[in-house]
Amino acid sequence: MQISARGDYAVRAALSLATAYPSLLSTQAIAAEQDMPRKFLEAVLADLRRAGVVRAQRGAEGGYTLARPPREVTVGAVLRAVEGPLAGVRGLRPEETRYEGAAANLPDLWVAVRAAVRRVVDEVSLAEIVSGRLPAHVRKLTALPDAWEPR
Repeated sequence: MQISARGDYAVRAALSLATAYPSLLSTQAIAAEQDMPRKFLEAVLADLRRAGVVRAQRGAEGGYTLARPPREVTVGAVLRAVEGPLAGVRGLRPEETRYEGAAANLPDLWVAVRAAVRRVVDEVSLAEIVSGRLPAHVRKLTALPDAWEPR
């Protein structure tokens, strides 16, 4: 799975909002805290607002806040808001792929990959990341001997 800059910025912005929840944060404050380009962040926040992940308030005292408490917002919801489906194969959902011959069973693997990604991003809330209390099954993955090794 490849996380784009847009996805990374969205999650980081959502984490800043989770820390401040229920208070409002300006785009300038988020951009400064997370060292992000403000214009790009504004576009990301607009996607999050359209998806119902964040709420915006205009005016001198305006800014952004999460639409729900941080414990109710998953990383998967944030990523989908800016990236679309989590796992795709050449623009198709894994279950839509069809192959012949030796690759006939490949859709099963693509579906399994998506399920594995979901097991992490849909089961970790913003509150858990901010607190450093990741679910046990996620902590176990980070403790695997080769988890931090590039391949």
